[in-house]
Amino acid sequence: MLTLASSSLSFALGGRAPARRNSVSARMDAALIIQNKGGGHGEIGYHLALQLVKEKGMEVTILHEGPNKGKPPHNAYGDLDAAGVTTIWCDDLKDSAACLKELGGKSFSAVVDNWSKSPEDIAPYADAAKGWGSEHYAYISSAGMYTPEKGDFGAITETCAVKSSGQRQAEELLAEKAMPFTCFRPQYIYGPKQGKSYLAPFFDRLARGKPVLVPGDGSQFVTMTHAADNAAMVAAAIGNSNAVGEVFNCATSSLITYDELAAACAAAAGADSVIEHYDPKAGKAEIPKGFFPFRDTPFYVSADKAKDLLGFAPKHSIADDAKWYFEDNYKAQGGMDKEVDFSLDEALLA
Repeated sequence: MLTLASSSLSFALGGRAPARRNSVSARMDAALIIQNKGGGHGEIGYHLALQLVKEKGMEVTILHEGPNKGKPPHNAYGDLDAAGVTTIWCDDLKDSAACLKELGGKSFSAVVDNWSKSPEDIAPYADAAKGWGSEHYAYISSAGMYTPEKGDFGAITETCAVKSSGQRQAEELLAEKAMPFTCFRPQYIYGPKQGKSYLAPFFDRLARGKPVLVPGDGSQFVTMTHAADNAAMVAAAIGNSNAVGEVFNCATSSLITYDELAAACAAAAGADSVIEHYDPKAGKAEIPKGFFPFRDTPFYVSADKAKDLLGFAPKHSIADDAKWYFEDNYKAQGGMDKEVDFSLDEALLA
């Protein structure tokens, strides 16, 4: 496992500096988290709410996409109740008028949007924040918008090329609204309260005595980030003038190769580390999306900008966390009991 070296990075929202730079005051007392219902982003909201309460002394309200089905991370929300976090469940966050009405006329000094995926989604909530006089609007976007040039597989910085995705357009809309904003682009999130698992394909095979299939030669680097570290970066930005008008890769600085990740999973599962490499372009079989949980090529971001401007430093690494991830995520959620079809594995290795 490697750690990216620090370097000074200039801001660019797709290569352009913002037309207007805004600052924030010290008044950061109440935060609204607009929260999606699951996936990696789902656990970020859980950790962020606790951090804002316990570390910044803020009053936190979550406007939550529902319904609550009692699945991870929602089955851990007793922690939020105990910390004094108010959670308001709203079945359809796209019905912004109805959801905002549920807030009962309350205003917030900071808003963290951990839900929107398009300019249409974000516009009414950003407008509400302007109406409240909010000091900061943080938007948790996605690193999936990056489009590395063919053969250029170094660390992705915030100035690298992006495609015009819905989340990218939402970022642009925030910049146009001339309000204090910050955008975060997370990549490959994991955590103890998560339902989704990027490591399940590794554990599916290791727990059943099968080799782990890895595309290429297995030397490709990836960054997997603990949701608590994602949340810590966002929390460090709230009320921080260094963050205003900026976009940050919301990720760890620790790198791990696909082969190293497979070996860490094997150690966690108490299994032999048997890795078989395959050529994803050999045409032996049609490979569906998600068969391997990451891209075939290296795809990892640099978190140096957050280190430089926010003083961010991750506290977790997937190499250290693989053991509890196998026990508390994979096994606890029934991974050992499910039926797994290995016919595609056999076709690729034939």
